[in-house]
Amino acid sequence: MTWKDCNQLTHTLETVFNQILDQRMCGLPLLNHALSVQVAGFNPVNDEWVGILITPWFMNLLLMPRLDCAWAGLNMGAKFEKSFPYGVFEFTLAVEEHLGAYAQCSLFSPMFQFATQADALATAQSALDALLVGERPPDLNLSRRNFLRGELGAGRV
Repeated sequence: MTWKDCNQLTHTLETVFNQILDQRMCGLPLLNHALSVQVAGFNPVNDEWVGILITPWFMNLLLMPRLDCAWAGLNMGAKFEKSFPYGVFEFTLAVEEHLGAYAQCSLFSPMFQFATQADALATAQSALDALLVGERPPDLNLSRRNFLRGELGAGRV
């Protein structure tokens, strides 16, 4: 599936994952009920859309096909690495009926460290900015592990 713009992609992702929340995740103990499904921005980068999806059970960095990207032909569950200005990240291919193939890299799961949706959204936006720009202030000692944990510098965002 090819996405014509960020608004279409955002709407579809939020609709699909709200359905998953209501149908597949309902009643599971790993849900943080203070959180909801929300897309934290998608940016066109070469042949993909890159963004972060927040749900009550995970925060994932997602790649969605924009043009004919090489990984879209891989089998579900296949893993591959992708380079960004910040560094190299491993993605796993997934498929949902109304989304088609997409690639995901887990940033947080479960989501109990977030007290509010605003906290989760701020972390997602900071992580996405760091990932795509690759620059950080000189006082930040941010490893890939700390990036994935959402630790920017001494404290959490």
